[in-house]
Amino acid sequence: MTDVTDLVSRVAARAEGDSGPLPPGTSPEDIAEAERLLGFRLPPLLAKLYQDVADGGFGPPGGFLPLTGEGPTVLSTYASERRSSARDAIPYWPEGVLPVLDWGCGMYAAVDTRTEEGAVLLYEPNAVDDDGAAAWFLDAGSLAAWLETWLAGTGWYREDADEDDLPLGGPVPWEEAAARIAEQPAGREGPA
Repeated sequence: MTDVTDLVSRVAARAEGDSGPLPPGTSPEDIAEAERLLGFRLPPLLAKLYQDVADGGFGPPGGFLPLTGEGPTVLSTYASERRSSARDAIPYWPEGVLPVLDWGCGMYAAVDTRTEEGAVLLYEPNAVDDDGAAAWFLDAGSLAAWLETWLAGTGWYREDADEDDLPLGGPVPWEEAAARIAEQPAGREGPA
């Protein structure tokens, strides 16, 4: 079990060393309002990161998206992807999966909010063919484990990574993707 306070402190120290000054953290009221708009709660570690580290700008290359505000945010990106998915001939974005980091080229690191641990998923739109679930891969079983990989400098995304650093056989498909995408409630596309 990860000591959350220690992990958040180490993330904050690394973020300050990597990025310099970060934006202030979000308030508990901002978290509560974001959860109200989303219709579900954030995993505790994710909420703590946004409150105690910063409102975005920290983490693996590209940094976490801000939770709310102007420009691309967790809430605006989630709403946009959910609306697009609901209109698309091949739905692809499950409810409760929050994009937290934009890797570029339409790829996201996303946190599954349905578990307290917050599994981290990789969304790779180039994998979509006739099944939106084909675009989803499990990056880490928990947000804590994913952050530990970043802190240790062993993530697949690091600059000096090569094919030997990828999981054997490539990324592991997220087994729940198809079922979760199929749960799309009629008329529900995400927060406004």
